[in-house]
Amino acid sequence: MMKFSCEKALLQSAIAVTSRAVAQKSSIPALEGLFLRAGGDLTVSGYNMNTGIRTKISAGVAEEGEIVLNARLFGDIIRRMPDDMVTFSADERQMVHLSCGDADFDILGLSAADYPELPEVEDEYSVSIQQKVLRAMIEETSFAVSTNESRPVHTGALFEISEKGLTMVAVDGFRLAVRREPLEQLAGGAFSFVAPGSALNEVKSICGDTEDTASVTLGKRHILFEVGDTELICRRLEGEFLDYKNAIPRSNPISVIAETKSLIESIDRVSVVISDKLKSPVRCVFDHDKVMLSAKTGNGEAKDVCRLSGDGGGLEIGFNNRYLMEALRYAPADAVKIELNTGVSPAIIVPTDEKDNFLYMVLPVRLKSAE
Repeated sequence: MMKFSCEKALLQSAIAVTSRAVAQKSSIPALEGLFLRAGGDLTVSGYNMNTGIRTKISAGVAEEGEIVLNARLFGDIIRRMPDDMVTFSADERQMVHLSCGDADFDILGLSAADYPELPEVEDEYSVSIQQKVLRAMIEETSFAVSTNESRPVHTGALFEISEKGLTMVAVDGFRLAVRREPLEQLAGGAFSFVAPGSALNEVKSICGDTEDTASVTLGKRHILFEVGDTELICRRLEGEFLDYKNAIPRSNPISVIAETKSLIESIDRVSVVISDKLKSPVRCVFDHDKVMLSAKTGNGEAKDVCRLSGDGGGLEIGFNNRYLMEALRYAPADAVKIELNTGVSPAIIVPTDEKDNFLYMVLPVRLKSAE
């Protein structure tokens, strides 16, 4: 037996958040469901054996209990209900009665006994950071997380926490993204771990644009992100993450400064002839106070010039248009410094001041000899 009532809007947002961790298809039917536990308040959980999301909402609980409901059906019902109080009751046969305003539904639940427990995360190390900062850091690195399963550790982002602050790193073999932010306080010493990219995208969606803090706790095998009344638990990725500090060449003889927006627009302009079928690198010639960009495919040829400050010495280098554009688009600065060396060395994109809060590296694409 289980009985509670709560605001439709609260229940709807709890279902929306937790459904993101529900397994789409599973041999265990309970994993396609949401786990509801009514105690002092109402806890809703979704779990796909890799990532679990649990959130608490205030509810008037008349009878405590727990049950599992099909996530899609339950979500569809609550979303269509009028904006009012939802009353929920379940009997010992798992028959659930839902009512709100004049709408009534009867659906069959599953026994909570079949639902696997979300992992407990032992509190070994933890750190707090503002939600909006964590969200921005994930946003500004996760685009470079690898999707190639042959190196599982790179399908996540590296978190390094020390006195210097939090550093996040993502790498996929073609580019590398590093973001750093200071931390207010650090209890328990320095630590590092790799969190799966898929879980970080969920963390990003749970974090609000607020200065309220989120906390990150590292356990032996799992990581816990706590954001307000919501917890996300995911597995740590094991393995050797790239030694990124040694992978980034920083003594580059050429350095130019570009307006981020105008360089993106120029790349976008010459990319118009590039498509999935007709691929071509964007050919860049860095000259005095300008870069000349061009691309040529069976669709035609496009050229543009973007003003810079600095001298590229006529360096010719090719880039994948999307990789270069994403590095610029996610760089949290209006102007960036681009460090270059040779036509086959990576381009390094860093802040123009001494802030050192981001670094993006994009590997070049070999150009066929000048046509």
